[in-house]
Amino acid sequence: MIKIAFFDTKDYDKALFDKYNKDYNYDITYFESKLNSETAPLAKGFDVVCIFVNDKADKETLDILNEYGVKLLALRCSGFNNVDLDHLGNIRVVRVPQYSPYAVAEHATALLLNINRKIYKSYQRVKKYNFSLDGLLGFDLHGKTVGVVGTGKIGKVFIQIMKGFGTNIIAYDLFKDMDAAKNLGFEYVDFDELCKKSDIISLHCPLTPETKYLIDEKALSLMKDGVIIINCSRGELIHTDALINHLSSGKIGGVGLDVYENEEDFFLKDMSGSYVRDKNLSLLISMPNVIITSHQAFFTSEALHKIASDTCQNISDIFNSGECKNELK
Repeated sequence: MIKIAFFDTKDYDKALFDKYNKDYNYDITYFESKLNSETAPLAKGFDVVCIFVNDKADKETLDILNEYGVKLLALRCSGFNNVDLDHLGNIRVVRVPQYSPYAVAEHATALLLNINRKIYKSYQRVKKYNFSLDGLLGFDLHGKTVGVVGTGKIGKVFIQIMKGFGTNIIAYDLFKDMDAAKNLGFEYVDFDELCKKSDIISLHCPLTPETKYLIDEKALSLMKDGVIIINCSRGELIHTDALINHLSSGKIGGVGLDVYENEEDFFLKDMSGSYVRDKNLSLLISMPNVIITSHQAFFTSEALHKIASDTCQNISDIFNSGECKNELK
């Protein structure tokens, strides 16, 4: 029987994986703690370690897993920036390359609409029986220029949604999909041009050495006054200090974040009773034109079922056939 150490477990994870595991009969042990070098010894005696976005499989952690004979690292997510692929040793890695691009693209749209039309601010007022429109002015999305960074599956769905609003789309991607550009009606530009021309910028690219702090002081300086920035990808795409500086100066019209560069100790858990705080995160939360959600863009029923089913199948493929289409090599 294949033994799986399942890290960073939430109740919804256990419910779904127990359901899908009826077809596989894995021996799963669920741990609430995240994987890192301190918790890696919990994996002793297991064949597989299953992790999510804020677990850490760095060199030190992977050395411990190799020492304990772990054979497979099963990511129940698409991103793998938290895995040191240069130090895998004897461990193979599989992931879920896509679960629901609609979930993430739709959440990015929700953040954009919330920021632009001041939905939360209005909601809070109305609860107090204040029906004034002062300070709630937004703008039509129709006719605006939206810059999309990353034109993979999620980026393409977001473009389709934005097209429905009648926006003009420009995009930046290191790997251009010219067929998509023609079929969906958008234009590729270089990154500086995207920053200069966009009224709205939405990030849908992976975190790599090339994209880390893509939105930095220089990029922010190039942007239009009043620009809205949306990030439902990875926190470290944006340099937080630079973002705060430009928010404080009034240059940025609004920011919607589902991710944060130092989110590991906070997101996906209840910190309301803790005195532990992150200074920059607290500052962003306090700003009236910033909306932050807790890495929930992926969180739909469809996505969770896809993650559970594909992860179970990935593990089966590796141990039964030796090959898996979702293996990272």
